[in-house]
Parts: sequence; structure tokens; C-alpha cells
Amino acid sequence: MRQIILDTETTGLEPSEGHRVIEIGCVELIDRRLSGNHFHQYINPERDIDDGALEVHGISGEFLQDKPVFSEVVEEFLEFIEGAEVIIHNAPFDIGFLDSELTLIQRPDRMAEHVRILDTLELARDLHPGQRNSLDALCKRYEVDNSARTLHGALLDAEILADVYLAMTGGQSDLGLSFESPQMGEQDHAHMDLAERPALVVLTANEEEIAAHDARLHEIQEKSGRCLWKDL
Repeated sequence: MRQIILDTETTGLEPSEGHRVIEIGCVELIDRRLSGNHFHQYINPERDIDDGALEVHGISGEFLQDKPVFSEVVEEFLEFIEGAEVIIHNAPFDIGFLDSELTLIQRPDRMAEHVRILDTLELARDLHPGQRNSLDALCKRYEVDNSARTLHGALLDAEILADVYLAMTGGQSDLGLSFESPQMGEQDHAHMDLAERPALVVLTANEEEIAAHDARLHEIQEKSGRCLWKDL
């Protein structure tokens, strides 16, 4: 199973007010394990950044002047996420901005046509109703180290969210219930010779243990008026 943890940074809060994406960060999970593959791109928004947004992520307009515009990175981005389950904290925010970027470059497609979307904020609200479920709050709840997060950053936040998501959903992909092992292939367990198994050891109670058991059942019957074990 391929999953992509995604986060964005933006010039402000509302794409309807002309705000743009300035950073995209993605990390890849394969079968619930970080693969080491990632996508990270700063983007020139071709507009100013709100002071409030700058305080959150610290990415200045000057820094973005020589970065590519969205139309120059969109194909590489979509190719990286194509067909995966994309995991986002507060997905409507990021998806709204990315869909707006697609509209601005006159593309008819939308994010939901390329990926399946899972919102960890909704998942956290289901798991912890009535509690704070920001990414920082979830880090504290699940003991995920976010000490490097002095400012928001898309790639850093995606990496932190990956740890939080795995902790929220159990943390491991194999419960050890499979027949497979490093030493045992498919044919090995499919054609296992039962005669080769060691004999099952059966331990029986001795007379002293049986007498103690009967005494305990009698005590239960005396106190409760009935003992189902004695009826059986």
C-alpha cells in the first residue's frame, strides 16, 4: 500500500482571496513504512505574503523570487502522488489551495481525481472527541518529537504527521499473525508435513490439584447457591 503524507504552506488563509501555495512537502509510506522518497518544492506565488502567514512559516517573498511557479512543478508533483492515498491534517485547507492552483493554470482536473484523501484531523476528532487535535496537540498526546518545529514547514510537518498518523492507527503493519517468516516461503507453509510437527504435550492435574478444584467449586456453590461448573 502506497500512502503520501502531504502538507503545504501558503501566502494566507483563503484561496478565494487570491492567496497561493508557496511550499509543498510530501513523504512516502510503503506498507506503513517510510520509504525515504519525498517531494519538496518551494513555489513563487507571484504575490505578497500576509504578515500573519509569514509569522507562521517564516518564508519570505524575497526567498521565493527565484523559485519556479506552480505550472512549472505541477506535473512532477502529480506524478509523485498519482494513485496513492494522500494523508493530510485538515485536508480541506490544503486540497482547496491545490485545486485553486489547478484552476489558475486552467487545468480541468482536481486533486480527488488523482488520489484518495484521508483527513487526520477528522480521524483525530473521532478518536478524541472534545479534545484539542492540532498537530502539536497530537504530537504531545502520542509522544512524537516535534522539537525541531519552531516554525511551520511543509516537509517537516509532513514528516511529523507521518509519525503521528502511524501512532494514531496502531503503529505497526504486521501483527505477527501471518504464516510467513524470513525462513519460510509460500511453498514451505503450503505443503507443511503435519507428521513432522513435535507431539503436543498434554499436562493433566494430579489428585491434590483436583481435590483443591472440587473444594473451590463447592465453596462457590455454598456462597452463590449454584455453580455452573458443577452442573456441567
